[in-house]
Amino acid sequence: MPAKPFDDFRSLLAALPPADDAAGARVRSLFAKADKPNESLGRIEDIAAWIAAWSGRAPPAINRPLVAIFAGNHGAVRHGISPRRVAATANEVELCAAGGAAINQVCIANDLGLKVFDLALDIPTGDITEEAALDERGCAATMAFGMEAVAGGADLLCLGDLGVGNSTIAAALCAALFGGKGTDWVGPASGADAATMARKAEVVDRALAFHGSGLGDPLEALRRVGGREFAAICGAILAARMEKIPVLLDGFVATAAAAVLHAASPGTLDHCLLAGLSPEPGHAKAAERLGLRPLLDFGISHGEGVGAALAAGIVKAAALTSSGMAMAVRL
Repeated sequence: MPAKPFDDFRSLLAALPPADDAAGARVRSLFAKADKPNESLGRIEDIAAWIAAWSGRAPPAINRPLVAIFAGNHGAVRHGISPRRVAATANEVELCAAGGAAINQVCIANDLGLKVFDLALDIPTGDITEEAALDERGCAATMAFGMEAVAGGADLLCLGDLGVGNSTIAAALCAALFGGKGTDWVGPASGADAATMARKAEVVDRALAFHGSGLGDPLEALRRVGGREFAAICGAILAARMEKIPVLLDGFVATAAAAVLHAASPGTLDHCLLAGLSPEPGHAKAAERLGLRPLLDFGISHGEGVGAALAAGIVKAAALTSSGMAMAVRL
């Protein structure tokens, strides 16, 4: 039988490298030996052990943290699912390139690298209410492109997104993966009023009805009711796992993309932490289903990866806390 575009990804999902539990245990042992009350640093100790387990280094170190933002546009926007014009996606990409976006400033503050990927913004994906967002070849190629985010080397990957209307796409993907209807998953996103919210829910319901049983396979759901930024984020998460790079997820879109991988293979997200929860009601539902506990609660609705970049500062501090205390224990 001839190979299909998703076959390589299915093979990766079936053979993911495990955590280095011994490295995580060494970090916890060093904390236990330190001159402090047992487990007194709370989640800082958990984060340090998590970094060690998924990087294989104990004590851990974060020297090349990277924020990767994937930008895509969606054909379903023609149904009035966002108060913003499609051109806003490209405008935000240009603002990031010029150094004027919020994410630029947070990256400077936390000494993070930044890459912003324009995913064919001039060619929106298919309208999910009447066709697939992508064909299998195009979806697989975008996943492969997302894997290139770590090509230059990184030891912490923060994943964010840009895309007008993509909270509706995230809602459709979550409904396909977890069940429910449009009203269960849509939210106000970028200031949607009641009429826009109703259109968002209708788009989700129409997409679910149109694609029907084709949504039973997670990768099929991704290509049918997802989008390019979702596919690229899936690829980046997989590449990070193969390269032993811990991941921070930012926002509803990144979480919905991660849900695809979890549905395909539940252990796929063990090397991921959730930076924070957006005000989107669907985001909290998805995070709960995935067992992801947020690090921050800043009410950031859609900040181009800002939540993950802020959380990266905490992760870096946890790594330094572990390594510094380890040196003191050994003296």
